[in-house]
Amino acid sequence: MAFDWEEKKKRKRLEPKVAKLRAADYCAIQERSQQQVRDKLYTYGLHENEVEELLADLIIEGFINEERFARAYAGGKFRIKGWGKRKIIQGLKQHKISDRCIGKGLEEIPQGDYLDTLLKHAKKKFPSLEGQSEYFIKGKLTQYLTMKGFEGDDIREVFQELFD
Repeated sequence: MAFDWEEKKKRKRLEPKVAKLRAADYCAIQERSQQQVRDKLYTYGLHENEVEELLADLIIEGFINEERFARAYAGGKFRIKGWGKRKIIQGLKQHKISDRCIGKGLEEIPQGDYLDTLLKHAKKKFPSLEGQSEYFIKGKLTQYLTMKGFEGDDIREVFQELFD
């Protein structure tokens, strides 16, 4: 179905009280970053000063909490998608999360589980590379694991376990 520009023009601007209730519902569904809520409020036709005022109210009332969001995001992306810390950090920075909150979010990832996940990814990829030289395998595995967001030091640590 094509986007109807006429329908978009007909949409009315929401009153700040109504927008605040909708934003509170939006935040109650799952953890949201300030940037996500800010973007949502702009879609309601609000102006910058109204958006910032509503954001402040939502933060005071506990609907938005950057640290809580960072913890949920980091834990979820690690457990569900198996992302490494570098990819998680990149995602949090796209949400404009502060470095302090990013650090708090990464605390959700136990180092032992992190290395286990890294090893699991390496073992999963390894069979598709068999029959090649060790140099080629290490290069392709490094490329694959780096793409998943894992750090070089951790990758080398897993290689020692994998190639011994």
